[in-house]
Amino acid sequence: MKFSYNWIREFVPGLTQAAGPLERLITMKTAECEGIEETGALLGNAQVVLVESVEPIAGSHNVKTQIDAGPLGKRTVVCGAPNCRAGMHAVWTPIGKKVVSGVESDGMLASASELGISRDHAGILEVDTIAGLVPDAAIEIDNKSITHRPDLWGHHGMAREVAAILGLPLTDPAKLELLPEGPAAIQVMIEDYALCPRYSALVFDNVTVGPSPLWLQYRLTSIGLNPINNIVDLTNFLMAELAQPMHAFDADLLHGDTIFVRTAKAGEHFRALNDESYTLDAANLVIADAAGPIALAGVIGGGESAISDKTTRVVLESANFQASSIRKTSAGIKLRTDASMRFEKAQDPLNTVRALARAVELLPLVSPGIRLVGGVADACGPLAAPPVIELSLAWLARKLGRTLASGEVRRILESLAFTVADMDADTFLVTVPSWRATKDVGIKDDLVEEVGRMIGYDSITPEAPLAPVAPPPANPARRMQHDVRNLFVDNGYTEVYNYSFLSEADVRAFGMDPNDHLRVLNPIAEGQELMRSSLLPGIWNNVKENLKYRDSFRIFEIGQEIHPNETGLPSEVPHLIAAVYDRKETGLFELKRMAECLLPGAQTKPAQGREYEHPARAAEIHWRGELVGRLFELHPRMMETGRAAILDVNLARIAELGEAPTKYTPIRRQPSSAFDLSVVMVNRQHAGDVRSAIAEYANPLIESTNYLWEFALPDGKKSVSYRITVGSPERTLPSEEIMAIRADIIAILRELNYELKV
Repeated sequence: MKFSYNWIREFVPGLTQAAGPLERLITMKTAECEGIEETGALLGNAQVVLVESVEPIAGSHNVKTQIDAGPLGKRTVVCGAPNCRAGMHAVWTPIGKKVVSGVESDGMLASASELGISRDHAGILEVDTIAGLVPDAAIEIDNKSITHRPDLWGHHGMAREVAAILGLPLTDPAKLELLPEGPAAIQVMIEDYALCPRYSALVFDNVTVGPSPLWLQYRLTSIGLNPINNIVDLTNFLMAELAQPMHAFDADLLHGDTIFVRTAKAGEHFRALNDESYTLDAANLVIADAAGPIALAGVIGGGESAISDKTTRVVLESANFQASSIRKTSAGIKLRTDASMRFEKAQDPLNTVRALARAVELLPLVSPGIRLVGGVADACGPLAAPPVIELSLAWLARKLGRTLASGEVRRILESLAFTVADMDADTFLVTVPSWRATKDVGIKDDLVEEVGRMIGYDSITPEAPLAPVAPPPANPARRMQHDVRNLFVDNGYTEVYNYSFLSEADVRAFGMDPNDHLRVLNPIAEGQELMRSSLLPGIWNNVKENLKYRDSFRIFEIGQEIHPNETGLPSEVPHLIAAVYDRKETGLFELKRMAECLLPGAQTKPAQGREYEHPARAAEIHWRGELVGRLFELHPRMMETGRAAILDVNLARIAELGEAPTKYTPIRRQPSSAFDLSVVMVNRQHAGDVRSAIAEYANPLIESTNYLWEFALPDGKKSVSYRITVGSPERTLPSEEIMAIRADIIAILRELNYELKV
């Protein structure tokens, strides 16, 4: 946001610091400044001159002019503006001599855009005087640093800070005594004072709509606003000065003599000033007449009642709205305006009539002959009393780390418009001004910040806090997630982080119902309106994005699944999801190995594939007798190219089961022996079936059974080979005993109708 240095000086008459030093003071004590932009530099030496003659230049669209620059004498100036003519008064700037179109030109006849007065560059500025138009500097302040300070979204609020910082007096532009008395010419009815605490309005007639005076155009342009016409420009001027958004309606285009502030009806239509049409619902607050909405409260006015060249009567509104309501409406229709940004910050309800009083003073300057009709229409609900805070000076000194005299504390707070009264020798009773009581200052800790920033935090000697230091309590869940993360990183996986929000399209892609998800009322962006109940859509999008650049990769994420409950807060369940992508090969066995590393002794059991899973490549992960995860390859329709394998593990369930007990196993002193068996199976039979059958034999001398390889047979079957290792910790097994174990296994498999190649 930009602040005009000259504008601030009008409210702080004793201000002598230049814009540069002032910017640094504001940064250190109030808000972060991002730089200074000089505006209207050419106005420093510009003056109004008479164009005495105009001659065409052969072979050029430019003309040669003779001007009368008063005390500076006659000058020859080359000009290319289409409106340049003899007898007009224009603005000349002595920028030096230069040959243009073969003619030496002394200075320049400038347009309003070149002078920085407005954005009009269609021709040179025709004007009788530029008195009061001087170079200015726009101090740019980071919006985020004043988001909690609605009073600082106007020049008078920033001037109050400057006056407090420098110990200078502050002038108030709003003269409430100018407000007319008597019955109002228009009525106001507010449906819900919680949504609209106050709505004030005035009616004017004998209005003339046209271009704004140069001073008003220049003031708006210097802070980045675009001049439109005198009435609209004045509402923007008041918004930038007092931080109070305002709007003007053409009174002759309104239906009836009452303005209604109400919620919109479901399906109600509204055409805005930007020529866009919106379909509203009960979540939107509107300003309406007898025929329907004339403005979307706090966001944008309506096109049906807009100010135009034909306007002769105006209703000027100055209102206060609930901040969250305006924020939701603005986000819902995807439109943020200068007005909505201010209303989102919780404005001061007392500011509505102040802005109207200022308008009464300025409107005659921009529309000569304008007249007030009736008194102020002011509908106002019950307003909360400003908070009164007890502030102990001893407590303040302990919090700041520096002792201050009571007089210094009083001076600082009163310079910021707080009211200070003595409760006792060590305690003040501080009353918060209305513009700081809007969710800004409410407790004594806020007053510490006010005092601290004004004395300067650099004046406080840093000291380490004298507090006992103790290690934090153990967090098993966090430790487990660190261990999981380290395991996957050590195995070449890259961690990814995804938002906790999903689009409806992502949810439906995996057969999930959007209605089973928590819906965000004010999503941060389009396509992020649902809270995720699975990490799968996020990792799927990661895979699709990365396969554009790599032929293979491994990624994983640790995050929360969010499941709604019938009552209370939703459940957040931590999950691990990992993906292995390759153009040609499957990563199922790689992820199976990772599951076994993560969960020693885990079993992989074939499962029925879901609609997004490959029908023949899906399995469940069981650990310690419980289902803890799923391993599968994405269905080919989910991947344009290549193959993606996914491992999804419920970390909360693993934590509930606890760590598996670790037993010490001494190093074997006796040799082991191994033999191979080949089993004939049908093609779709799982190799794990045979290993399970051998495990059920439960011979304590069998150390392991491992799958080796398989070969396709001509009759549509396959030969699967296993290596069985046997041994004893006390002795070396004789060959007879080994062969007996082998014979027992063969017998068991034959009883199960397996054909063996022996």
